[in-house]
Amino acid sequence: MTEYPRLAYSMKAVRKAGDRLAKPIQFGRDITVGQYVDALEIFSIANSWRDSHFLPMRSVRFSVGHHIRALRLEGDMASRPKRMASIRRKLRESTTNLDTMNDIGGCRAIMADIKGVRSLLASMRDKFPHEIHSREFNYIDEPKPDGYRSHHIVFKYRPRDADTEAFDGRRIELQVRTKLQHSWATAVEAVGLFRGQDLKHGEGDQDWLRLFQLMSAEFAHVEQCPVHVSVPDHNDRVRELRDLNKRIDAIGILEKINNTTHCPENFVHKAAKTRYYLLQYGKDHKLSIEPFWALILGARKLKEIEQKIELRGSEVKAVLVEVDKKEKLVEMYPNYFGDVYLFARNLKSICTGKAAIEYS
Repeated sequence: MTEYPRLAYSMKAVRKAGDRLAKPIQFGRDITVGQYVDALEIFSIANSWRDSHFLPMRSVRFSVGHHIRALRLEGDMASRPKRMASIRRKLRESTTNLDTMNDIGGCRAIMADIKGVRSLLASMRDKFPHEIHSREFNYIDEPKPDGYRSHHIVFKYRPRDADTEAFDGRRIELQVRTKLQHSWATAVEAVGLFRGQDLKHGEGDQDWLRLFQLMSAEFAHVEQCPVHVSVPDHNDRVRELRDLNKRIDAIGILEKINNTTHCPENFVHKAAKTRYYLLQYGKDHKLSIEPFWALILGARKLKEIEQKIELRGSEVKAVLVEVDKKEKLVEMYPNYFGDVYLFARNLKSICTGKAAIEYS
């Protein structure tokens, strides 16, 4: 039976750690022993709080998967905790606190098409073992200005027995999106990783940001969904996409990303039947994949790596993910593998006067 981490600190300590994480933390040769110990304690508390979301996260993932199977829909599920760097960024840039953050634990459902997305959401609203928290964020019918499209729904974990009461109220965010929407989000992150720019948060080359904005509208057009009011009509979008592609060689860069991201080819054979994988992506575009039989061990290793990232300035990106089958890693987290094939194929089609293809 899987052993799940439990919160080892008080909620008061969690809130205090969140306040500290939102501010710069001193770390280096010039700090005192007390400051060093204090910094480690802050991250230890934050990691314990994040780790206590693993059981609720898995419960939500299994429940969503049950709906997918019951409806006989084509879709896949995965889950992962929020990276510490992303937690700190959100604490700095929003009014949320660490103890009230909705997406420390995250699940993702990738559906074949928009009909599958809407069917799954309707089924979960009708009956689900966990409470739907607050309002939903429908970025499919109300896309973000940058082109991001996905449906976010937050659940509050409700325990079934006394043994899981310690996890009551943990918030887990579920993102439901189509394969086409997933290919867009993947390309944004993959290009950002490749160029060393945070395109996901609107930082970096303006031509790339514009290209993603226009491509999102084209995908919405194919899925018969609303486009953001700031983008031009279809014909003007296509003309501008052609110009952008020529100027920045977008298709060429995407093909280069596919070819230059290095990952171990034999990880599938080594991983056997484990569900947990630690992915580490470096500046040299190399991806390392470490499987874990025990969740506790994977969470412990993630904590060690992220302390180096946050306190010593390491530029590695690390994430601990859970998938049903090891073969699903690339499909669910293609950004780390440089897999931008579907997005590149559709960009080529659009630039040659054809429509994007809804199914992969």
